[in-house]
Amino acid sequence: MDELDLLKKDWKKNESQYPKVSEQEIYAMLHKKSSSVVKWIFIISVLEIMLWTAISTLTADESYLKTLEHYHISSLMNIFTAVNYGVIAVFIFLFYKNFRNINTTDNVKSLMKNILRTRKTVQYYIWYNLGMIGLTFITIMIATFKYDNRINEIVARSSSTDGNTLFWIVLIGFTFIFFVVIFGLFWLFYRLIYGFLLRRLHKNYEELKKIDL
Repeated sequence: MDELDLLKKDWKKNESQYPKVSEQEIYAMLHKKSSSVVKWIFIISVLEIMLWTAISTLTADESYLKTLEHYHISSLMNIFTAVNYGVIAVFIFLFYKNFRNINTTDNVKSLMKNILRTRKTVQYYIWYNLGMIGLTFITIMIATFKYDNRINEIVARSSSTDGNTLFWIVLIGFTFIFFVVIFGLFWLFYRLIYGFLLRRLHKNYEELKKIDL
């Protein structure tokens, strides 16, 4: 039983004697917990972009850049990167703004409204990231099928129509499975990290609804 549950239990015992004070105490507790959750959402989003930036910097060696040039997607990937950083910067600003709004909230209705806004912002952030991952993966795969020398050689050797068709079925099937695995891992990552925080916010929201009745 956490601190809020103990406070609620004590509130019920003394409801007839101290209803106003106890309600304010519960609101203060929920306000503090919600503010803490939103602060962690902001911190984790900053740490996340720092992590992906570090990984991108370490893996973007000369061989990787030459591959992008060979696939004719170097400029496109640079555009994706610039847009992605810009959009994520906006989300981080919104997370910070949500934290400031919740931190300065002084009534139940406003806190509930800010919690809902924060949850929507996080959900949009998750779906944006998953969408960008899918778009980047599809772009790289199309370029690979079109410009990869090894694939072109195999296609050229497949003189028969049946052999050529079978090769593309196997290749596309393997690519689809690989995409599902990668997409699923990222979805699981966001589900575990941000989903946990969103569930805590939802729990606080439900408790606030009881106070607001």
